[in-house]
Amino acid sequence: MRFLLIVLSLCVLVSSNAWANPVKTGYLEPTQDIIDIVDAAPAPGASMSPNGSLLLALDYPALPTLTDLAAAEYRLAGMRINPDNQTTAQARYISGFRLLDVDTGEERNIRGLPRDLRAISVSWSPNSRYIAFAQMQANETQLWRIDVERGRAERWGRSSLNAVWGAQLEWAHDSQSLYTLTVDSKRGEAPTRSRVPAGPVVTESRGRSAPARTYQDLLSDSHDEALFDYYFTSQVARVNARGRVENLGSPAVINNISLSPSSEYLLVTNLDKPYSYAVPQFRFARTTAVWNKRGERVYTVVEQELADNLPIGFDATVPNRRSINWRNDADATLIWALAADGGDPRVETEVRDQVFQLAAPFTAEPKKLLDLSFRFSRLLAADGETALVWERFWADRNERLWRISPDSDAEPQLVWDRSYEDSYNDPGTPFTTQLENGRRVLILDGQNVLLSGRGASDDGDRPFIDRFNLYTGETERLWRSESPYYEQPRSVIDSAGLVFLTQRESVDSPPDFYIRDIGNDSLTALTDTPHPMPQTLDISRELVNYERADGLPMSATLFLPAGYDSERDGPLPTIVWAYPREYRSAAAAAQVSGSPYRFNRISYWNPQFLATQGYAVFDSATMPIVGEGDQLPNDTFIEQLVLNSEAVINFGVELGVSDRERFALGGHSYGAFMTANVLAHSDLFKAGIARSGAYNRSLTPFGFQREERTIWDDPELYQRMSPFFSAHQIKTPLLLIHGTDDNNSGTFPMQSERLYQAVKGNGGVIRLVMLPLESHGYRARESVLHMLHETVEWLDEFVKNADTSAE
Repeated sequence: MRFLLIVLSLCVLVSSNAWANPVKTGYLEPTQDIIDIVDAAPAPGASMSPNGSLLLALDYPALPTLTDLAAAEYRLAGMRINPDNQTTAQARYISGFRLLDVDTGEERNIRGLPRDLRAISVSWSPNSRYIAFAQMQANETQLWRIDVERGRAERWGRSSLNAVWGAQLEWAHDSQSLYTLTVDSKRGEAPTRSRVPAGPVVTESRGRSAPARTYQDLLSDSHDEALFDYYFTSQVARVNARGRVENLGSPAVINNISLSPSSEYLLVTNLDKPYSYAVPQFRFARTTAVWNKRGERVYTVVEQELADNLPIGFDATVPNRRSINWRNDADATLIWALAADGGDPRVETEVRDQVFQLAAPFTAEPKKLLDLSFRFSRLLAADGETALVWERFWADRNERLWRISPDSDAEPQLVWDRSYEDSYNDPGTPFTTQLENGRRVLILDGQNVLLSGRGASDDGDRPFIDRFNLYTGETERLWRSESPYYEQPRSVIDSAGLVFLTQRESVDSPPDFYIRDIGNDSLTALTDTPHPMPQTLDISRELVNYERADGLPMSATLFLPAGYDSERDGPLPTIVWAYPREYRSAAAAAQVSGSPYRFNRISYWNPQFLATQGYAVFDSATMPIVGEGDQLPNDTFIEQLVLNSEAVINFGVELGVSDRERFALGGHSYGAFMTANVLAHSDLFKAGIARSGAYNRSLTPFGFQREERTIWDDPELYQRMSPFFSAHQIKTPLLLIHGTDDNNSGTFPMQSERLYQAVKGNGGVIRLVMLPLESHGYRARESVLHMLHETVEWLDEFVKNADTSAE
């Protein structure tokens, strides 16, 4: 195909002359009512103590500033880190702790917290006496501990944590010590790049198939390798109750540690050389081994080679031992999966994965627990007689759950076999509990487990708690969220008494934490969060249902301005915001998601804020792309996008809230890809907004989103689905927004730059806004406010104030 030979090397110049208005420079802001939405306090989080007596409420800060985003950053092997304090770049942190007594609801004071709290990786000790957390300072990350009984916080040990993978905090079972990764104190100064290159960068392939998706932030030369070694090398350390730090083993590029339930062994994974310039760190060669408490290697679980040649496919995996973990109920028993098909999902076989276990001292032959027809997902045990094993296969969206007896030779028993796309019939997820020795196990009452799920239905999500018999499959509904509230179970406090921590909200009440006592049918509030944006109380929200032309049910959440009356005020300018999703059955695509009883927190990320500007907003409008039988979803991607768009437009018009001649379409990431495609293949909309999208699929040749076929398997598919190759047909005004530092696979900033040039060169109306320092999602307050300003200005000109007299 000729299009495969097209190479664009144009340099993008951001133009403002698409608008007749005078050029404005610098960061701009929308109106104050939108600014107030952006600045509203985020919803708090919570962490329950293992014994269920205390709730740690977690407060988060508002958006960071550009100064925060401008902090030092290295991009290495698919990771972005802050080299100054050895954390992930732009880590979201906790800015406030509130400790609440579950029985009384009273708040306990915590003295001695850092003046500028920037906490990550909060972890309770098994005995509920202590809370460990990592505190990010400007030049290091520190380990801190809260003594709950004393109500006192203090720094714990003097070593600096290495949190480039996220701070890893592993409590010993007796709560008297903690294992973590620290910075190697003897590593010296960071490598500096020589002005003179050490030599050319050479990569080579000699016929070995090594397909890879389009990754960003890869290593590019020997200096990057040196930086990766320097910042990702860690020292395993044990910190005792008095803060004494003991180093274990030698420093290495360690990316994960896991303490055995008995605290006798550590499972340690380190990355091995040679590194790759073609794939991120998660495909680097690695060694996983068991260490004793002295830091000595006692068993090598696997030495995995560089995984740069995996087959294309979401069910593809490495041919070695993987998913290596401790069995959660046993002292020190390893669990792992091994691909019986060599890791290639295209191989026809009845057994695809096998699950093994091996107990300390790791000298016996591994015991096979069961054969699987799909890919191993996880194992959760209650004891040696009862464990659950999940398997999944993406290609047909199937899931199976097995009940096994890991300490006996009993045959595995199938618990359920279902499509995980079928949300309406999702049985839920089992509750677990943490024992006093720190082990988190499956809650088992005879033959029964407790399940919690989101309870999807035609009426929306209604979370539930069930008692489920693992032997008979019988289900007893213990509780279900009732209108006008949306209430989600968060954790179990007392499984025998059926007492749970839940989070409850309603349309006008923000989420708060409650104690739900099912046995006594009582509900006790633990927190009382004020409405973060009372000025939006009168904006209406409704979960609406409609159908597309072929009868497929669809849904969206409709937001309307405060005080709006369709008969009095007439139809409004309208925006549809969506994200396409692929399904293997129409029945699954037709299922409703969301709830009409969720808190009406007006979002600035999705276009809900436009209800303050006189727009009707169809948010999260379903954009199902269905492929049944031999037909894959993307075979009719464009046609289904247009069908979906027509359906929501027709519904809005029939409802009387929307003006057919004043509709806009928008989306982020794959939603941006959707937007550009709809504008290229229809004239349904007056304007489009596409944020951080990919538009030329020849730049992602080894698959994209959920498409497993490569460009060489079906070049016409890649061309047909690429709005770049239909740029001459985009005559609807299109606003492109993209972060200059986008790290998402496939959505390189040049994707927007090249589409801008293509549409501009063909005489279209288009505007490109590149946000400095921003990644795939935009975080700086200045960037977000500017994005909202651009959005309102664009829609006001081309939609709200559009001249429809000639149409």
